[in-house]
Amino acid sequence: MLLDRPCPPAANEICDRFATAGFNANLITYLTQQLHLPLVEASNLLTNFNGTAAFTPVLGAIIADSCAGRFWTIAGGGALYQLGMLGLVVSALAHALRPAPCAAGAASAPSTCQRASGGQLAMLYLPLLLTALGGGGIRPCVVAFGADQFGRRGGRRPGGDQKWSYFNLYFFTMGLAVLLALTVVVYIQDNVGWGWGFGIPAIGMLLSVLSFVAGYPLYVKVKPEGSPFKRLLQVAVAAFKKRKEDVPEDAGLLYRNKELDAAIAADGRLLHTDQLRQVPLTS
Repeated sequence: MLLDRPCPPAANEICDRFATAGFNANLITYLTQQLHLPLVEASNLLTNFNGTAAFTPVLGAIIADSCAGRFWTIAGGGALYQLGMLGLVVSALAHALRPAPCAAGAASAPSTCQRASGGQLAMLYLPLLLTALGGGGIRPCVVAFGADQFGRRGGRRPGGDQKWSYFNLYFFTMGLAVLLALTVVVYIQDNVGWGWGFGIPAIGMLLSVLSFVAGYPLYVKVKPEGSPFKRLLQVAVAAFKKRKEDVPEDAGLLYRNKELDAAIAADGRLLHTDQLRQVPLTS
């Protein structure tokens, strides 16, 4: 058997990439041709959205490690993403949320078309913000959550062929999702309609969220271990306090914590290193 664990964790990230690539690749066309925004303003809007979407995974990772755990962070992020996708579908279908089409004689002069109002743009900004926040909950957690499903029952977290197969399958399907989004979804947006162009990724995300939540009893769920910043600060403080301590020659006298090492070391034991040892100056 290739994998002995369910793979819906990866389905969330795959649908996230499918949805993001699907509407982001052609969103500049939607902003300029459907909302009649100037090209510079539309480019700035996309830049702000992409910057926000790139930052939110930092917040999602902190929330997952500090209190919520990976499962609930992914589930919450998927729900927010789904709401954002539904908002985009509504904005594309509802005529009241888009300006009137350009007159026949104004096709060659887009500046004369009626641009989207502040309220119509707000109904676009809110779904985009929700998708950025939702992606921040999915992206930093889904790969690690999928890897948690292998080798946890015995109290160890080894590597192994199953984990390699999982990562190979994950990145292959990720590339396939982006390929489909940049071809099929963009074609539908240009030739069928924006409602279907946004609706297909929204349906895919809905199915992934439902399948992920339905697998709750089957997953191995690692409890959050507290804020990583707290542990970094503890290491810095301990290193400063012990900066003048002599390192014993016997490595067995050094501090070890089997419970903490098991969660962060491949073989269950974190090895000490001499790379950062202070070397006394010699004349």
